[in-house]
Amino acid sequence: MSRFPEGTNIFVIDLHYIAVFEQIDPLIEAHRAFLQKYYAQKVFIASGAKVPREGGVILALSDKKEKIEALIKHDPFYQNGVARYRITEFKPSMMDFTKSNIFQSSLIMCLKP
Repeated sequence: MSRFPEGTNIFVIDLHYIAVFEQIDPLIEAHRAFLQKYYAQKVFIASGAKVPREGGVILALSDKKEKIEALIKHDPFYQNGVARYRITEFKPSMMDFTKSNIFQSSLIMCLKP
């Protein structure tokens, strides 16, 4: 039985760079500000660069894919055409809510009303 709230799903936002680093690197600080905005709104729960550095991944919470699609348009990477995005939605059926879970504290904070 999932303890995940009804109507909320996790979205994996997969960014793939389509420009050279000389175009991407000047946008990093603005991209981080974009991320911070949605962490503050409890939408994003994890993010980071891919290894090797060919893009990044963002984990987000929402009730609708359309909301995620809309907020991506505010990402400076999107606005400057340096990355393409793939969004995968999934409904967690099992989660580890133990103290050893690295996402526990951020996820629990995001799920609180």
